[in-house]
Amino acid sequence: MKKVCVVFHLRAPCMEYHTTRKSSSCYELHVMFPNPEGPGCCAIILTIVSYLLIIATFPFSLCMCIKVVQEYERAVIFRLGRLLKGGAKGPGIFFVVPCIDSYRKVDLRTVSFDVPPQEILSRDSVTVSVDAVVYYRVSDPIMAETNVEDYSHSTRLLAATTLRNVLGTKNLAEILSERESISHNMQSSLDEATDPWGVKVERVEIKDVRLPVQLQRAMAAEAEAAREARAKVIAAEGEQRASRALKEAAEVINESPAALQLRYLQTLSQISAEKNSTIIFPLPIDLINNLVSK
Repeated sequence: MKKVCVVFHLRAPCMEYHTTRKSSSCYELHVMFPNPEGPGCCAIILTIVSYLLIIATFPFSLCMCIKVVQEYERAVIFRLGRLLKGGAKGPGIFFVVPCIDSYRKVDLRTVSFDVPPQEILSRDSVTVSVDAVVYYRVSDPIMAETNVEDYSHSTRLLAATTLRNVLGTKNLAEILSERESISHNMQSSLDEATDPWGVKVERVEIKDVRLPVQLQRAMAAEAEAAREARAKVIAAEGEQRASRALKEAAEVINESPAALQLRYLQTLSQISAEKNSTIIFPLPIDLINNLVSK
């Protein structure tokens, strides 16, 4: 009585059954199961049926198979729920198989949106309302469709959150004076966060910083007081310079007694030119002293 040896080999690329005889008493049975990552039998059957329908209804089926995307658009095609190889299609004409293919258009143009005003508490405990504008574009259509549900809405929410996080670490003076650096930091943070989504943030601008009314009044009073203080300092410096000039003039006049008389006459000529009815004659102080002493 002969004994038969059967050896099983399991493989994965496709489903097949066959036997191989190695010797008179030994057989090998190869069982190869379908690859779970590849298309299944139902997918292959549906694909074949779809192509047969296209051929049977030709040329009317071309209306359903040929699609067009604009220069600024790309089409991401899914076949039976799986991303079709070859990347995004477009611009121009591309081919889809009805019933098994679905596609989504992605706009590659730069999009801008306003970040709603955010009530932010600064590092020095001042509440301010800040709004901004963000410019972004899609750099990778496939990642934008497969890695995030709605890249536009997600970018808007992330922009609002990033604005609050960045400004929350700044003082009020820094928020008012360092807008460019704040915009650059916010753009870098947004670009890094949206890179896995296939979104490129190109620019961020701080539009307006609104302060509470009471704080505006306090800042206005502080600025007015600072201006008045500077005005008094300037006036005092002017008086000091004028006093020095008068001192130097007095020293020059004191060197020549006739210069003082000439100054009197010049003053009288200026008064008479103005057509005044009253003219004051200045008297020398030495003469008055002599009269008082007598």
